Amino acid sequence: MTTVEQRHRTTPPAPRRRSRRDEILEIAVGLFAARGYHGVSMDDIGSAAGVTGPALYHHFAGKEAMLVAALIPVSEGLLEGGRERVARHPAEAEAALADLIDFHVDFALANPAVIALHLHELDRLPEEPRRQIRRLQRLYVEEWVGVLTLLRPELEPAEARVLAHAAFGLMNSTPFLGGEVEWRRRAALLRDATMHALTGR
Repeated sequence: MTTVEQRHRTTPPAPRRRSRRDEILEIAVGLFAARGYHGVSMDDIGSAAGVTGPALYHHFAGKEAMLVAALIPVSEGLLEGGRERVARHPAEAEAALADLIDFHVDFALANPAVIALHLHELDRLPEEPRRQIRRLQRLYVEEWVGVLTLLRPELEPAEARVLAHAAFGLMNSTPFLGGEVEWRRRAALLRDATMHALTGR
């Protein structure tokens, strides 16, 4: 049986070289996602990461700093990646949409714990980083809205926005998925369901 923490440790097929700080942050994110922000102490994180308190505080000032470090770069990366994929297809809205879906599905499957944090813990951030993340998210949504209104001219921007948020609900379901279905098959199912939701085909 797949446990909650095992689901939150799902990794993408291609591993990358990480710093010790990245490793600690990944452990903290997994614990936050599995137990809730208030259910995890700095001692819990240090124990799971195999580091002492002073070593942990060398990398992060506290749990709040870890949450900011986990969420802001993700929102920045989504916006940058979304813009790059739209720019690849300046006159091909359907190809741009397929590329956006591929990009986000890969992200969602590789980062279920981060998605869980966005869903449940974002409001625990101080006002300024929370506002920054919300702004980045809105800009990312607008990349999808722009593509959808080109592909489906009958849609008003507000209607395309509804569809985009519905698509994110589908793709961002990965924190709730077990490991019963193989990674590539899960990706294909999520891509197909999202394309159908956005285009009706």
